[in-house]
Amino acid sequence: MTSSPILAILQLVVGLGLLNVWMIRRGGPTSYRGGHAQTLRGEFEAYGLPTWMFYLVGGLKVVAGLALIVGIWVPTLVRPAALLVAALMVGAIAMHLKVKDPVRRSLPALAVLAMCTWIAQQS
Repeated sequence: MTSSPILAILQLVVGLGLLNVWMIRRGGPTSYRGGHAQTLRGEFEAYGLPTWMFYLVGGLKVVAGLALIVGIWVPTLVRPAALLVAALMVGAIAMHLKVKDPVRRSLPALAVLAMCTWIAQQS
């Protein structure tokens, strides 16, 4: 089991957040969508990314989110999952910059990047 309650809480926050975005809220608008996109798929289109990238990134984020949650009991999953999500967040921030989004649209990605960096360091 995870050695720190704070670590476990952050793993749950990031893991459940990723699952929420990619499995529940992907078809609806949020104030953080890139460009003028109303859906997650539309966001990838706004970034000029191919459809296969939407599925690849989504699959990686869902798997990493599950790994962070399961990692509470199987700690060997945590560091690779956190590093993967951190790398994907760097990509997300780059895409927001690419389409010249206001900084506030990058705040969720920045927060997840910070949490995953801390999670990886503690694991």
